[in-house]
Amino acid sequence: MQIARVVGTVVSTQKHRKFEGAKLLLVQPLNLDETPRGAALLAIDGVGAGVHEKVLIVLEGRAAGEVLNKKAVPVDAAIIGIIDQVDCDGRL
Repeated sequence: MQIARVVGTVVSTQKHRKFEGAKLLLVQPLNLDETPRGAALLAIDGVGAGVHEKVLIVLEGRAAGEVLNKKAVPVDAAIIGIIDQVDCDGRL
């Protein structure tokens, strides 16, 4: 899992049939100090996240595909949680 921030939405009128009804969001992975880490990613939203929210994402593998509750979904990144707060060494 990684921490990221939702930075935008993606609209796709033509997409793989297993993505029908799925919301696509653009997320920016973050360091613990909330600075950007790497490039932004396209992720399937499994929790109803919105732009500017801090989220938990999973990359690749079975966990990302299971967000849609369908078998053999071609997913590389998925949002699996919305973060309310991060407490690291007693700092918020």
